[in-house]
Amino acid sequence: MTEDEISNKIIGCAIEVHKKLGPGLLESAYRECLSYELIQAGLGVAKEKPMPIVYKEVKLDHGYRMDLLVENKVVIEIKTVEALTDVHTAQILTYLKLGEYKLGLLLNFHTAVLRNGIKRIKR
Repeated sequence: MTEDEISNKIIGCAIEVHKKLGPGLLESAYRECLSYELIQAGLGVAKEKPMPIVYKEVKLDHGYRMDLLVENKVVIEIKTVEALTDVHTAQILTYLKLGEYKLGLLLNFHTAVLRNGIKRIKR
């Protein structure tokens, strides 16, 4: 399955979660519910996947954690903020670079309609 096919399934599952829960919950609640929906859709999901920094031959465990990694291909970062900012984009770009992934989705569940809170980021 390609990154684009996976991302389409992710977005469908995320919309389902948002329809059921609406805005206003903590990121952790959306992460757990989205993870459940993705697994039910037959996708492999890693939650809070550690993201070490490798500098030359040194591996630094700095406590970075991706919210979700789907099918070991697509990074998901979940937010519950008024608006996505450049800092959020930089965060997911860092995960894409460090993990050598091609596609990430920033999902902001603090919106009336989730479609307005989705940002696709390609590396």
